[in-house]
Amino acid sequence: MNEAETRQKIIDERLKKAGWNVKDPSRVTTELDIWTGSGNRTRDVRNPYRGHLFADYALLGRDGYPIAVVEAKKTAVDPRVGKEQARNYAEKIQQGTGREMPFVLYTNGYDIHFWDTEKYPPRKIYGFPTREDFERIKFLRGNHKPLSLELINQNIAGRPYQIQAIRAVLESIEKKRRKFLLVMATGTGKTRVCIGLLDVLMRAAWAQRILFLVDRIALQEQALNAFKEYMPNSPRWPEPDDRELKTDRRVYVCTYPTMLNIIENEASYFSPHFFDVVVADESHRSIYNVYKNIFDYFDALQLGLTATPKDQIDHNTFKLFECDLGLPTFAYSYEEAVNNIPRYLNPFEVLKVRSKFQQEGINTKTISLAEQKRMIASGEDPTELNFEGTDLERKVTNRGTNVLIVRQFMEECIKDPNGVLPGKTIIFAITKAHAERLCDVFNALYPEYKGKLAEVIVSEKKGVHGKGGLLDRFKTKDMPRVGISVDMLDTGIDIREVVNLVLAKPIFSYTKFWQVIGRGTRVLELNKIKPWCPEKDKFLILDCWENFEYFGEKYQEKLEKPLEALPVRLFQARLNKLLAAKASDKNEIIEKVKKQLREDIHNLPKNSVIVLDSKAELDQAIDDNFWIQLTHKKIEFLKNQIAPIMRAQSGVDFKAMHFELDITELATAHLSGNKAKFDTLKEGVVEQISELPLSVNIVARQRELIERAQHPAFWAKFTDDDLDLLVEKLSPLMTLFIF
Repeated sequence: MNEAETRQKIIDERLKKAGWNVKDPSRVTTELDIWTGSGNRTRDVRNPYRGHLFADYALLGRDGYPIAVVEAKKTAVDPRVGKEQARNYAEKIQQGTGREMPFVLYTNGYDIHFWDTEKYPPRKIYGFPTREDFERIKFLRGNHKPLSLELINQNIAGRPYQIQAIRAVLESIEKKRRKFLLVMATGTGKTRVCIGLLDVLMRAAWAQRILFLVDRIALQEQALNAFKEYMPNSPRWPEPDDRELKTDRRVYVCTYPTMLNIIENEASYFSPHFFDVVVADESHRSIYNVYKNIFDYFDALQLGLTATPKDQIDHNTFKLFECDLGLPTFAYSYEEAVNNIPRYLNPFEVLKVRSKFQQEGINTKTISLAEQKRMIASGEDPTELNFEGTDLERKVTNRGTNVLIVRQFMEECIKDPNGVLPGKTIIFAITKAHAERLCDVFNALYPEYKGKLAEVIVSEKKGVHGKGGLLDRFKTKDMPRVGISVDMLDTGIDIREVVNLVLAKPIFSYTKFWQVIGRGTRVLELNKIKPWCPEKDKFLILDCWENFEYFGEKYQEKLEKPLEALPVRLFQARLNKLLAAKASDKNEIIEKVKKQLREDIHNLPKNSVIVLDSKAELDQAIDDNFWIQLTHKKIEFLKNQIAPIMRAQSGVDFKAMHFELDITELATAHLSGNKAKFDTLKEGVVEQISELPLSVNIVARQRELIERAQHPAFWAKFTDDDLDLLVEKLSPLMTLFIF
């Protein structure tokens, strides 16, 4: 295709798409005659073109002055051949008029290069700027101010490292760089740093329109709220009443897929030059695959934000943001934030929660190289596997295992000041079905909270988004205390009161791993203290899948709870069973439980300080007359005065005691007629029994009982004596149980 054909068939059409109709002389002049000589401009008859240059296209501003010149080459020619030719045209126009120099473009129809000669080197672009684009770029070029430190609004981002981060980007901008990467630990205020930076650029006339990209709807809402708080005078899109795309806003917050759909639409509202700054939030994700198109398309300053430790960031991310040698524009680590005085982030402790099948999980090695390449090409991350419908899903939805996870969580978690309910908690489930099953277990075990203690929070759930929605209630209200999610709460959700994280799924992405941990790192804002979380100096991670071992991460183990807590709970459980037996007129069970309670008291160590200090109370409980008629008042005395003394017990097998506690609570649910709770507890007990290793001799001796207790027939007609037999024979074996 020759130059004339290239212009007519390709360049004219691409100009027209940007609003430059080559047949409209008020917008475009073709073959612009540029006089380069001096004095008389009359054409020489022998050489009528002497002293004249002819620009292929001059794009005219509203005042009729060439705002840009375009040099065209045929498709087979590298357009950069016309670079100096186009610059010369622009320079001659400037010299001949005494006005500003037009922008320079050169193209072969397929590739377009743009050169703002007064500000940046030439760069490839993916579409011609509109007249409005050129006018805005021209305004910013002529009116921008020096990017001084004093411009930073410390009410937006005032911590020393936040100011350093903003300044690092500003210095890079002044050095004519256009891409930047901030690596900051989750919870250190990446969004506020970003808004603080954008505030400077907008006030200093370096930017007018901003695009802030997020990877999910919940993060879009969160970012919009942040912009509303810190840049209230900058109109935003979308607002709650927006039903369609608007082009008159200053700040646009959009998900990656939505923006990709917009720019791939032939009737796109956005030219490649619509935005002055594009921000990629959570830029560790696979944006360099499918979503890289967004960054190629928009000709703007580009800022990446990520919490992934800098030595773990994929080289493609560094490449995308032009960070040489793997060095980000600025980095601030989790360790720096925790060790700072005052502390900017909280440390964590880890409690390992395991069952046998969880150690037999799958990993990315089970995905073929071809499949990994296919996933990458389609914008998927092979480290973020979908387990829906897999054998692993069927295993993790095993109710007994989930009962064990929930019960251990409720025992070990960081609780609110009342010491009963857990503090705000996120449980990361493997699939939506798994999340629902975990929620069912909470409702079955703790029906007294009427289904409000735990909620499944996934993006597909109706009513999850928006003010007053499920996510908003989890953030701002007392209930629910436990949010169970699959992916929605993994990244970017800012709930400072979260004190417990339960990793109930395997995580294969190191980036995702740290994003998940980041949900608990936030410190409390003293002026926004919630009654259910008045203080927080650490958080707890219950790891059910050895994720820390998978990534080779060191951690601080959770300190063991005081050993006396379990005997106290068992004594209280016996009292609850006694009450249930009384309500059911089960006299034989009443007498048996009485005997157990008296044995617990008798077995207390006589020389314990705790026991000696409680001698008066114990003397009442030891008296035979006390047990003849156990009134409600006496039971309350046992619960309030005697049960706490049980913490003095020592030298006991706590795993055996834990199993006995489970059986006691199961028996109580059965006596009370609470079938839902009984069934749930039963599955937890069966799960424990099934984990006993029959390959061990002392376990094998109880094979018949172990196998019988796993059969539905056992539970269809069991007696309380059968439960006692389980405790007698199997509780001593629980030291071999892996959980």
